This record gives sequence, structure tokens and C-alpha cells, in this order.
Amino acid sequence: MVQTYIYAGIAFIVGFGAAWIIRTITLMKLAKLQKSTQGYLESERLMKETLQKENVQVHQFKMAAELEHSKKLKQAEELNKILDEDILLLQRSNEETEALLLAGEPEIHALKIRLLEAQNTIARFRAQLGMKETSTI
Repeated sequence: MVQTYIYAGIAFIVGFGAAWIIRTITLMKLAKLQKSTQGYLESERLMKETLQKENVQVHQFKMAAELEHSKKLKQAEELNKILDEDILLLQRSNEETEALLLAGEPEIHALKIRLLEAQNTIARFRAQLGMKETSTI
């Protein structure tokens, strides 16, 4: 009978030891899983912060580009205004030349034609310069 108690005690101790080992392994796996999950959450938080910073930078670049484009648009509008004024001056000069031609003053007419050609050349150069400026912008 004593042997039965000894075998029962040994079986109890072996069972308790096996249960202890299984519980310890399970707790170690849970601790490892918890640590892995915390690392994943930390990496996700860092990625979120990085994306937010990049979003702010992209927004700043966008605003800078919009500001630059609005400046270029104003410059182009000013250039168009100058070119329109030059065209009006050329039209007036052409009208004056026609009037002088009708009045019969050929010397003044020849000088006016040369002036007109020079103004047209200047206008062409300005237009080409304006186109080069806008194409490089």
C-alpha cells in the first residue's frame, strides 16, 4: 500500500512538473507574442508620424509651387500688357504714316516707314525674349 502512495506521489509530481513546463512554455509564447505585437504597434506609430511629416512637407512644396506660379502668371500678364501697349503704339504710328502718305510728304513718309520697321523689329525681339523667358520658367 505504501508503494501505491509512492507511485501516486511520483505520478502527481511528474504530472505537476509536466503541467508546470506546459504553463511556462505557454507563458513564454504569450510574452513573446505580446512583445512582437508591441514592436509592430510601435513601428506603425513611427510610420504614421513619418507619413504625417511627409504630408506637411508635400503641402509646403505645393504652396511654394503655387506661389511661384502666381508670380510667373503676374509677370506674364505684365508682359502681355506691355506688348498690348506696344501694339497700340504701332497702330497709331501706322495711322499717322498713312495720314502723312495721304498728305503727300514723301521724306517724312520714308522716315516713318524706317521708324515703323525699327519698332516692329523691337517688338519682335521683345516677343522672342518674352517667349524665351516663359519657356525657361
